[in-house]
Amino acid sequence: MLKQRIITALVLLPIALAGFFWLSGGAFALFIGAVVTLGGWEWARLAGLPSQAQRIAYAAVVAVLLLGLYHLRALAAWVLLVGVVWWLLATLLVLNYPASSRYWDGRFGKLLIGFLILLPAWQGLMLFKQWPLANWLILSVMVLVWAADIGAYFSGKAFGKRKLAPQVSPGKSWEGLVGGLLASLLITVGVGIYRGWSASELLWALGGAALVVLISVVGDLTESMFKRQSGIKDSSNLLPGHGGVLDRIDSLTAAIPFFAALLWAAGWGAL
Repeated sequence: MLKQRIITALVLLPIALAGFFWLSGGAFALFIGAVVTLGGWEWARLAGLPSQAQRIAYAAVVAVLLLGLYHLRALAAWVLLVGVVWWLLATLLVLNYPASSRYWDGRFGKLLIGFLILLPAWQGLMLFKQWPLANWLILSVMVLVWAADIGAYFSGKAFGKRKLAPQVSPGKSWEGLVGGLLASLLITVGVGIYRGWSASELLWALGGAALVVLISVVGDLTESMFKRQSGIKDSSNLLPGHGGVLDRIDSLTAAIPFFAALLWAAGWGAL
């Protein structure tokens, strides 16, 4: 398993880096759209669509919606707003699982939620590419999420005792959450010192980083909640040793639109 994970990572990493940081315009939209469409195909399985044809059809609907958003750029702000509202609602659903499943366990509800998860994430990345420091914004949200994941893993291993969401993901602990958050905030402080931010700028950055990290945890737990409800371990086997696309981007699907909304609210880019 470890060998598979390493080989898959070595193959995918340069492709992902090239797609995220070298492509732009329509090519970037197509690259990200392909990833999100694969995520849609996987989500259709979590939503309970039984046949491959139905799952492909759902993925095709996702692709068509992305194409529509690419041409209707005036909708970007609304898509971000919907994404932020969804992830705040998802927080409540995760905290109240399994009782909350009565609100979303129908097939239609789960298919709709797939759109709420996937489309705002794509929209956020598209906006990053149009704003100042475009690639650095993409790198920033990824580093925040990755640092939180790594910090949570090691602090959870060393100190984890109190379960964060035992009904959803028994392996996660409050100690891991705190460790992951601290790791991301330390990186934010380092960046702030390097770039010479004022005290007020640093405080705003720390607050924003904390919100992005916390909502990224909700993204991870949300996919875990749907997998647990469906009795599925991985979203697919597309990535040997890593599970599926959704298993790798679940935290980012929440962090990206939230990060984009915070930057927009701060006047970073015009929509």
